[in-house]
Amino acid sequence: MKLYELTDSYTQILDMIEEGADRESLKDTLDSIEEAVEEKVDRIGMVMKTLEASEKAIKEEEQRLSQRKKHYQSEREHLKDYLEHQLTTMGKTKVKGTMFTAGIQKNPPSVDVMEEEHIPKKYYIEKPPQLDRKALLDAVKGGEDIKGVAIKQTEGMRLR
Repeated sequence: MKLYELTDSYTQILDMIEEGADRESLKDTLDSIEEAVEEKVDRIGMVMKTLEASEKAIKEEEQRLSQRKKHYQSEREHLKDYLEHQLTTMGKTKVKGTMFTAGIQKNPPSVDVMEEEHIPKKYYIEKPPQLDRKALLDAVKGGEDIKGVAIKQTEGMRLR
């Protein structure tokens, strides 16, 4: 999906990205393009926007496929329940077809917990503590002195 008309050099960059070229090769190819830095910014911005559009299209397709998968799972479960009901109604535990055999069998044993408060603590799994980085940042910003913690301010490139 190409949003912009890119020059051959930047079409090559886009192709390299889509083919999974290593970053060093991409950097070398970008370095070899001789044009004003302003033009390079515009063209790289076009490549980035094209990649962003591809990301969005893939995300939408993932959502569509996920919905389709859920539909198939639901229908498969419905058919399984239907067969189970039919076997139960007929009083049978097994029916052989030409290609498949349907049967009702016992599942592995499982635990049914009715009153959790009576279960001894040894049967619980302790979760490891997780650092709340936002609360920690807010505390340090608010003037709290916490050993081993410092506020850092990084920079990032923005394309507008």
